[in-house]
Parts: sequence; structure tokens; C-alpha cells
Amino acid sequence: MKYYSTNGKAPLATLQKAVVKGLAEDKGLYMPQSINPLPQSFFGSIQDLSFQEIAYQVADCFFGEDVEADALRKIIYDTLSFDVPLVKVTENIYSLELFHGPTLAFKDVGARFMARLLQYFIRDLKDSKDLKEVNVLVATSGDTGSAVANGFLGVEGIHVYVLYPKGKVSPIQECQFTTLGQNITAIEVDGVFDDCQALVKSAFMDRELNEHMQLTSANSINVARFLPQSFYYFYAYGQLKKLGLADNVVACVPSGNFGNICSALFGKRMGLPINRFIAANNENDVFFYYLQTGSYYPKRSVQTIANAMDVGAPSNFARIYNLYNRSHEAICAEISGATYTDEQIACTMRECLKETAYQLDPHGACGYRALQELLHEGEIGFFLETAHPAKFKQVVDEICGTDIEIPARLQAFMKGEKQSVSMSKNYADFKAYLMSR
Repeated sequence: MKYYSTNGKAPLATLQKAVVKGLAEDKGLYMPQSINPLPQSFFGSIQDLSFQEIAYQVADCFFGEDVEADALRKIIYDTLSFDVPLVKVTENIYSLELFHGPTLAFKDVGARFMARLLQYFIRDLKDSKDLKEVNVLVATSGDTGSAVANGFLGVEGIHVYVLYPKGKVSPIQECQFTTLGQNITAIEVDGVFDDCQALVKSAFMDRELNEHMQLTSANSINVARFLPQSFYYFYAYGQLKKLGLADNVVACVPSGNFGNICSALFGKRMGLPINRFIAANNENDVFFYYLQTGSYYPKRSVQTIANAMDVGAPSNFARIYNLYNRSHEAICAEISGATYTDEQIACTMRECLKETAYQLDPHGACGYRALQELLHEGEIGFFLETAHPAKFKQVVDEICGTDIEIPARLQAFMKGEKQSVSMSKNYADFKAYLMSR
């Protein structure tokens, strides 16, 4: 499979190059030249397949031409060593709980998958040339950093630099990537997430820096990070089919950088029978505004209690725009949007807990509320509960009057000592730091 750039000015790339480089030479995002459909027999029996087997068959469509079958199967089974429950919240709304991985967040699958796929590819690169180490740069608004750091922790030949906005991630999120050491370096940027993302993108485009060190990204701009997230949607559909509820399905995705919903849209192109999608935003409503007007205007992000979605210039909009041939009408035909203030998110969390006994986190609350408001009669909706509420304990407890128990694996992170490098949002400072490494 060859991969092209969304900007259309870079040469075609192999999967290996797309994964190792992360970003195309023209600053575009890599897209597969074609999206292979899955056979109808797969959907006919999907309700009887395990999460791992579903994921392997989907991954084989994406990556089977470029990764040996045994190696791909091993990557999948190593990556998906946990369950993903589908929980009934109300009569027609289900929660797909994606917080049962190592860092209790949905990004665990993409991060772990990418770490192992990158390791698979750099083995060949090390044999062919003098490649001592691959350096992964990742910007995070919260959960990406912890998922990537833990997914790559201890992986030989790879060093990870996690850039995060100072004071704008939850304390538990922060400790999940600042206490690890080894091959993980946390960089605390005096700015917002968009500043962190801009530093990463500038680094990829800097010829001198790229001659000094081999760089790649583990944000959802990397095809190996965002495509595996489609596994969730196939599995959710299979679980609903097992319940006899798969005839009119709507998926609602709390959205920040839009890698998650983008992977779902790729799944639909592969034949996944989900009727439509809802992108649920917090007050960072760039995509919602696009849906309403047809105009896309990135802007500086604002801080909210759903901090992992605090993105003002979502990178994967370029992929969605490209996937639908730049047609606003086509995008709106399959995707609707919603946007919520902190007050609305908090109200939804309280009401859901009181009425259903289900504890939402601030991000899942956006998804749940959007289904409450936008689901049509006869439809079954599922939203992605993207992270464990304990990762936002202070916020959740204050809103809901609870005292959420912190899972043991999170407590272990909190016992570690913070190790981070302070950094301005000035690219010259960031470059100088990397050049000294």
C-alpha cells in the first residue's frame, strides 16, 4: 500500500516511511491510496468474534500488504490484552468503556500498536543503515502523553519526548508521563496544546534538526496511531449485533484532534454499518462551526474541564476533508456536531449519575449529552467513554459530590517523582534543546 499526502505535493510513501516519518515533506498528513473493504462474511459473523480477532482482520486490510501475517497478529494480540465493555446507560444509549488499558484511556490501543509497529520497521532500518535511535515527538492535551509514554516505555531504540501545556492537564494525567524516566522525557511547555503541536510540526519540517536526529510523531497525525482506533467501532457494532440492536446505529465521539472519529470514518469506508456519526465538542468548537457554515477557521484553544479535547486547530480535519473530497455537503450527510460549555458538561455528569447511577468523566459527558439531544426515534447510540473518571478526580468529585476511588495502577504513578524539562513556546528554544541531545 502506498500513502499520499493530504497537501498533494509530496512523493508517495511506503507504510514504513509513513510510520517512521510521521508527517509528509509538504507538511501534509499521510493517507492510504485506497481503503480496502472487508467481506460481508466478516460482518455476518462479527458478533461471534473476539476483540482481538476483529482487530486483526481490520488491521490486515490496512497493513497486511506491508507487515508479515504472523508479526501483525502478534502485534495485535500484544496490543489488545484487555477488554472493552459495552455498558447500557439508558434504553437506547450505550457507553463503550475505553479505559481498561494500561493508562485507563482510549489512546492505549493506538499507542501500543504504533510502538510495536515502529519497532518492527526500525529493525529493518537498523540493518540497512546506521540508525542508532528513533526519537518520537508527541504533543498532548492530556491522555495522548500518558498512553504514548507507557506504550513506548522501555522499547529499545526509541526515545520519546512528550510535550504538554503547563498547568493544563490533570495532576493524574501529568504523573503518568512525568514519573517514568528511562526512555521517556517530559517537556512542560509554557503555553497551550496548540503551541505544543506547533513545536512538534516545526521540528518535523526543520532540515538541520532532521539531519541531526531521526524524528517521528506518535500523535494521531501518524497513520499507525489513528488507524488502530477503528478497532473499537467494529467491536462495538459486533456487541450491538449480538444484542439484536445493530439495524440503526449512531456513534458519538468526544472529539479534540479528531483522530478517533477519523478512524471511525475509515471504518465506514471499509463497510462498517454505522449509519451516522456525531462529533461532540467542548467549547473548542472549530469543527462544529465548520459543520454549520462550511468555513474552517482554526483558533487558539480555550481551557475547559474536558481538557483532552482542548484543541483549536485539529490536525485530522485535513484527513476528514480529504476523505470526503472536500465536500461540506458530503461531510454533513454523515457527521453532525454538538458543542458544550463547562456548565453543561457538569450538569450532564450530575444528572446522569443521579438518574442512571453511571459515572461519566467530562469527555464522555459530551458524548452522552449529544446522544440525548440528537438521537432520533428508532436509533441506538453508543458514545465513547474515553478515560476513567478517576483521571479527573478533583473535577469529577467537585461536580458530582463523590469520592472516586483511584485505581491501583493510577496510584502507582502518583508515587513517582516528577521529572520534566521546562520549555518556552519559542521554537528556537525547543530546537536548541533537541540539537544538544
